[in-house]
Amino acid sequence: MSELAIKIRIADRDYPMRVEVQDEERLRLAGRLLGDKLREFREGYGIQDKQDLLAMVALATMADQLKVSKEKDGTDAALTERLARFDELLSGVVLTS
Repeated sequence: MSELAIKIRIADRDYPMRVEVQDEERLRLAGRLLGDKLREFREGYGIQDKQDLLAMVALATMADQLKVSKEKDGTDAALTERLARFDELLSGVVLTS
């Protein structure tokens, strides 16, 4: 696979990276979303220190990820239960030709 040399700007600093071509768009989007979130926290909470901003955004992002993961686990469990019930129903069906 071919790699690209890109720079992602986070909190007024450029971070050079080597990424696979197929990952470039995702990483650039992540950088933009991170910048948006940093602005949101700076304006919403009056936080000016970049380290504090990054720490708060990291905490909020991790909390969101844990919530999504928990919801996904619940959805997966419910789906597994429904599929098991469906399988039981199907196993009771006799097909005749």
